[in-house]
Amino acid sequence: MPTGMEVGRFAALPAELCIYAFPRWKWPVVRQCFVGHTLYFIQAGAPVPPAGGVVLWGRAPLPSGVQEGRVVLRMEDGFLRSVGLGAELVRPMSWVVDTRGMYYDTTQPSDLEVILAGQDFSTSLVARAQALRQRIVQAGLTKYNLGAQPWARPAHARRVILVPGQVESDASIAFGATDLQHNMALLRAVRKANPEAYVLYKSHPDVVARLRKLGQDEGHAQRWCDEVVAGVGMETLLDAVDEVHVLTSLAGFEALLRGKAVTCYGQPFYAGWGLTHDIVPHLRRTRRLQLDELVAGVLLLYPLYLSRANKRLVTPEQALDELLAWKARVAGKTPWWQEIYRFFLRRFIGVR
Repeated sequence: MPTGMEVGRFAALPAELCIYAFPRWKWPVVRQCFVGHTLYFIQAGAPVPPAGGVVLWGRAPLPSGVQEGRVVLRMEDGFLRSVGLGAELVRPMSWVVDTRGMYYDTTQPSDLEVILAGQDFSTSLVARAQALRQRIVQAGLTKYNLGAQPWARPAHARRVILVPGQVESDASIAFGATDLQHNMALLRAVRKANPEAYVLYKSHPDVVARLRKLGQDEGHAQRWCDEVVAGVGMETLLDAVDEVHVLTSLAGFEALLRGKAVTCYGQPFYAGWGLTHDIVPHLRRTRRLQLDELVAGVLLLYPLYLSRANKRLVTPEQALDELLAWKARVAGKTPWWQEIYRFFLRRFIGVR
């Protein structure tokens, strides 16, 4: 059962890796990802050793002095991450490591795009992806697994469209959105194109928790939709709506897992493969994929899965077992430290 670390993408990594400008709380997770390598944790602004690969978070710029041709790896949160928000430093269960770019950066190919464009998806791999997808859907899992409030579809609504909000400073908008760059621009476009639909807007959980700033005009979202929701879990909404319209939100991929129609106004990693309605076509992506081929690339071959129990890499299926147990254990409970930590972030760091 291959995981992202076992499919050849990392076979030629340098023995020494310089982990640049990572916060200290991420260091144990990085060690878990690169077992067998010598790791040097370099503070921001400090000189980078001349040898070895360089590991950066997201689309962080290369540190000064790094020469052309150096091996550069970029890390980010995976797609089944945790029970709780990354902004609250909740330990992840999946990260991705990319040797080319990053999955949300549509300006250049990423490892994920290369996998989706060229992988020979065997019958057994597709069957494994299908089984994983069905478990995810049946269990109601999403990236953060938050929200406990119920939501009922209005009896009069014939067609319900969900528009998920994003953090507007997020790199996926900067590198993956095209003509539209703001949540309310998306919401207005959806309203204009679908005047008869019941349009539902869900604010991003980081924004609801006041860990990130409201988007431009987001406080007036009610002007362009029929309802604004906040504390409802994404899985609850995805089960109840007919369509999901996004800029680059991962909610579009989560909707595809559930067989929902998805319209993309930006160019997220799951767009361009024949499974979504793309307002802005992606010229590099010409291959047509079946849903479980997409799932195989995105959830089986690309990420790394990180056990919370033994601090090792595990298979996606093992990670799913742990995630389900974690979700069941904390269901309906709010950790005592959560509000204290949120207060600290708001008061001393400021909403970003």
